[in-house]
Amino acid sequence: MKVRNSAVALALLLVVSGCSAGSTASVSRGPDTLSVGFSAEPQNFDFTRTDGAAIPQALLYNVYEGLVKLDSSGNVVPLLARSWTVSPDRTTYDFELAPGVKFSNGASFTASDVKFSIDRVKTDWTISIKSKMDVVDHVDVVDPLHARVVLKKPSNGWLFDMTGRVGAMFSPTGVADLANNPVGTGPYVMAQRKRGDSIILQQNSAYWGAKPAYRTVVLKYFKDPTALNNALLSNGIDVISTITAPDSIPQFESDTRFSVLQGTTNSEVVLSFNGARAPFDDVRVRQALTLAVDRKAVLATVSANRGTLIGSMVPPTDPWYEDLSGYYPYDPARAKTLLAQAGHQNLSLKLRIPNLSYAVSAAQVVASDLADIGVHVSIEPLDFPAVWLKEVFTDHDFDMSIVQHVEARDIVTFGSPKYYWGYHNPQVQQELAAADAGTPQQQVEDMRQVARTITADAAADWLFLFPNVVVAKKKVTGLARNQVSESFDLTGLGHT
Repeated sequence: MKVRNSAVALALLLVVSGCSAGSTASVSRGPDTLSVGFSAEPQNFDFTRTDGAAIPQALLYNVYEGLVKLDSSGNVVPLLARSWTVSPDRTTYDFELAPGVKFSNGASFTASDVKFSIDRVKTDWTISIKSKMDVVDHVDVVDPLHARVVLKKPSNGWLFDMTGRVGAMFSPTGVADLANNPVGTGPYVMAQRKRGDSIILQQNSAYWGAKPAYRTVVLKYFKDPTALNNALLSNGIDVISTITAPDSIPQFESDTRFSVLQGTTNSEVVLSFNGARAPFDDVRVRQALTLAVDRKAVLATVSANRGTLIGSMVPPTDPWYEDLSGYYPYDPARAKTLLAQAGHQNLSLKLRIPNLSYAVSAAQVVASDLADIGVHVSIEPLDFPAVWLKEVFTDHDFDMSIVQHVEARDIVTFGSPKYYWGYHNPQVQQELAAADAGTPQQQVEDMRQVARTITADAAADWLFLFPNVVVAKKKVTGLARNQVSESFDLTGLGHT
């Protein structure tokens, strides 16, 4: 019988660490100041050219706003657009904009900025999600407070995508130095930052909407999970955005000073296979490796059984979720048979992972399980984000990897053969296109079929869904139980 390690520290999100240099001023810890602890920080502030979730986690909805946003229940609601209408053929969106909105540099927000921002995704953005705007044909400026977006074809996904970073609104006068000087319409502005330590957001005095409850928010970054926990225990911070050491949760649950919220996320922890190279171009090999991994053991080892076994790239908060976690039960004997049928009984594979604790811990379980079916796995931790993003995500130089995928509804990546897992299935591409173009009811069934197809095809091995466990001083109110967007949304927080 195998001996599993006890629960170990997790790392937050598929994030980009490292922050621009600077200095952090001393911050008063009065009732109008909030300090939130995170486990990794942005490399810079430009999410148009830098992948990863750390930048929108800090800036989206707080510094940058879009026409629409996701509320805590995952519904698309108005933001910079007061309202919108959709044409009967579902290709034309007319947005009525909120009046009196200004960017933090003083420029007025108008329909011209809507056109500039959407057009700029196609022309200036470099990260892969820029493709979400490919469905847009053009944007018309009807009048200063009326923008019309015309799509090439009906799309169920486009308005939802506009709630994410691709929907952020920019000013032509505010994009000269996005990496260091973000200019948005949001309730906060970037005040100061210190690499490896903190980012300070200050209330935007000219904000057009309701003022946030906290005048100052300090985003504090801790690479070590114990240091993050100790910061809350010692009054150094007020909130842990997500617990990264799950075995420490009972300590907070038993302490009357704190509230503990546990919910779910969009963060699928995925064992990815490089389908563009042998032996992963053989479905029998992918199925065998999936059958050989004990996902319950992974969940117990990495997150102390906090999290969800999912079986496909769909979290329970998506409308088309169904439980596929039992599709490939743990079955080493069947895995050996499939490998023998495929002629791969002595495989040696490289598992190149980010040097984040959740990935390292999961990799150890995976390597041990695969050894039981005669597959030798060498684990190679890579510096994250720089080396992993370049060599695995961009250059596709890997056999297998393990990382969290945090973007909402990212099942669509299995429709792109150029994505790093190299999965090419015309049937999935057709199903995704049908889901996007059909009625909302058809979308649900079509997306369920996409999930079933990639699961049956063992396009990847979905180890588990990362839990959202937020711990805060009881005075902090308005925290969301489920993490449904890329943003750690500060706008709904308050205090008693």
